[in-house]
Amino acid sequence: MRLEGKVIIVTGASRYIGQAMAVRLAKEGAKVVVADIRDCAETAEMVKAEAAEVLSVQADVTDETQTLEMAKRTFERFGRIDCLVNNAGIYDGLISKPILDVDMEVWDQVFRVNVKGIFLCSRAVFPTMRDQGGGKIINTGSAIWLSGNPGIPHYVASKAAVTGLTRTLAKELGQYNITVNTLAPGGTRSGAVVNRDDAPRSIAMPGRAINRLEVPEDLVGTLVFLSSEDSNFITGQMIVVDGGTALH
Repeated sequence: MRLEGKVIIVTGASRYIGQAMAVRLAKEGAKVVVADIRDCAETAEMVKAEAAEVLSVQADVTDETQTLEMAKRTFERFGRIDCLVNNAGIYDGLISKPILDVDMEVWDQVFRVNVKGIFLCSRAVFPTMRDQGGGKIINTGSAIWLSGNPGIPHYVASKAAVTGLTRTLAKELGQYNITVNTLAPGGTRSGAVVNRDDAPRSIAMPGRAINRLEVPEDLVGTLVFLSSEDSNFITGQMIVVDGGTALH
């Protein structure tokens, strides 16, 4: 197992991509902290089923007090934090609208979760990673900003910001042996894309080199690599896992 004994926090872990991430990390031997504003009981049971240690934390990533408490509880339970997976984000429920109809409260909420949330969680775990001699931060992004997508400017702009934040944190935290990278999926079967959990993998995806629907399990192998020591000299990068949609 590639992650034996590693302590890894996954935000947005209650369902979809975050849940698949937590389960795969557990299969690789990690001790997993599942965090979400929603209840993570189902994910926690799935992690336990892999004979892995798990800590469930209810946390709003936009609230600094709660992100600090998440990091504190993780350290108190496991004594270290090896990796943070900033997966919490807003896309599910967004409705494509012309520029004049975009709700500014929704705009602000998208940025609070997708960008500020990453910053607050990263800042919360930084002191522990610094003091223990290193760590890894992996941010769930998207390559959608490379080409743009009319109707969801808030989401596209927020994911461009994630890439910028990743690169900035990578340069600042590298001196502490902390790597920071973005894992960028394409349109993935979830509550936000194509009819949710019952959508077949075989559904055609025009413009994608591997012409099928992406599923959360397509991401987790790359996640394991970025969480492992095999990626120790990779930082500040956006790793696109989208079946060949965004070629950059």
